Amino acid sequence: MTTDTERTSILKMLADQRDFLRHTVKGLDDEQASRRTTDSELTLAGLVKHVTRVEEKWIRFAQDGPPAEPVDYEDPAVWKEQADSFTLSAGETLESTLAHYGRVAAATEEYVRSLPDLDAGHPLPEAPWFEQGAAWSVRDVLLHILRETAQHCGHADIIRESLDGQKTMG
Repeated sequence: MTTDTERTSILKMLADQRDFLRHTVKGLDDEQASRRTTDSELTLAGLVKHVTRVEEKWIRFAQDGPPAEPVDYEDPAVWKEQADSFTLSAGETLESTLAHYGRVAAATEEYVRSLPDLDAGHPLPEAPWFEQGAAWSVRDVLLHILRETAQHCGHADIIRESLDGQKTMG
């Protein structure tokens, strides 16, 4: 059974990581936020877009379970969609991406606060990296989102420091 302390702690830690990521892009224009500053393909705007997509996808899983149709990981379109989640598309801006991130965060928090506990779960979708027959609870999903966001905050910190010397976390 989820305690209010557990729920509050997880949501607070996730909010802190989101704030770190938002701070990393503070004061940048679209060109700066989309600039590669390392050998990696990653950009600051792309990281914000990606963590937004990840959070949306996993909260949808927590609410509805895995998609009815399994993903075909042999299909190049699946990998193109993944790669595209790291770049701004035509018409997307850092500002619009941050606004979308804010809406997704608010929806996540509303959903999590509405749950009687974090134990409800679903079987994971079939994928080469998941143990066959494994399931995740809402708690597992939230911890995964927290891990993904924190990992990309570190990437963002390196990219921003390479861009203009600003250090987010130090």
